[in-house]
Amino acid sequence: MSIADIKKTSESKMAQSIEALKNSLGKIRTGRANPAILDSIQVEYYGSMVPLSQVGNVSLLDSRTISVQAWEKGMGAKIEKAIRDSDLGVNPASMGDLIRVPMPAMSEERRKEMTKLVRNEGETSKIAIRNLRRDANEGVKKLVKEKEASEDDQKRAEADVQKTTDRYIAEVDKLVADKEKEILSV
Repeated sequence: MSIADIKKTSESKMAQSIEALKNSLGKIRTGRANPAILDSIQVEYYGSMVPLSQVGNVSLLDSRTISVQAWEKGMGAKIEKAIRDSDLGVNPASMGDLIRVPMPAMSEERRKEMTKLVRNEGETSKIAIRNLRRDANEGVKKLVKEKEASEDDQKRAEADVQKTTDRYIAEVDKLVADKEKEILSV
């Protein structure tokens, strides 16, 4: 493995960390309705647990209401029960085959809890990125030890990896700040 391969691998893994952060931030509840909030809900379907998105159509009715349209008759009650039993703190209302999930307004205390959760997710991503930096630097040091690269190459590679790390850490900070702003806006 060359220095270029090490840098490319670490950068792609850092990009994956950013994508994972975006995914987890998308599931954190803000004051507005977001269909991604229901992604983690599992519904019983013929004896096995399947994601909600595989038994019904999840969409937005308005800025504070998510709708779930079951694809099969009789699934509405199971979907409604799964949403009610989840830890989201929402109360679905059934209207025939259509299930409405109104998003209650969040209290100031709940908003502060959510921002702490967002910061925690951001810190977890930063730790992952820093670990990738460490792994890349160790890989470069190993190449120098095996005399496959010079010490000058090592210094340049470590500087490049640090620049990449700084760029991704800044992106994490931006994502966290944007999500906090979204949560705190009423």
